[in-house]
Amino acid sequence: MKKLLLTCATRSFSMRVARQLSEKFELVLATSDEVPALFGNRYHKIPKGVNPTYAHEMLKMALDLECSYILPLGLDEVQTLSASLLLFEEYGIQVLCPSMAELPDLNILENPGAELPLSLVVNGYDVLGTASNAAAFKGLGLISDSGDSFILTVAK
Repeated sequence: MKKLLLTCATRSFSMRVARQLSEKFELVLATSDEVPALFGNRYHKIPKGVNPTYAHEMLKMALDLECSYILPLGLDEVQTLSASLLLFEEYGIQVLCPSMAELPDLNILENPGAELPLSLVVNGYDVLGTASNAAAFKGLGLISDSGDSFILTVAK
């Protein structure tokens, strides 16, 4: 089973995503939020997405923990990592988010309700199985019934 590094892991939306992905990936949970000492060993500490060294620190962590994928769930994390996709690809790590060029045209939904069917698109395939027409997208979001549009979902 491949490893997926999931960010914002202490937030409720991320916890819901983690439950949905737990049978598909070996999850590595990371957060930039403060974590009570009681749960400290469950979460890896990462910098905030706006930190200038964020991409390099995420690359180092993914390499050290042998993660195949990174799923950034904070909007600032998505924005930072979308500018560094090529760097990660050089090391065989897929960042599951749209490219920097795609971001300005996307609608973004923070903390979508549990009733909405999420899709996680990896290599043109929805690993959560909610959308059959996912080839044109990358990341976690909502795909229209027609498969023509994608709404990026993030944790707030």
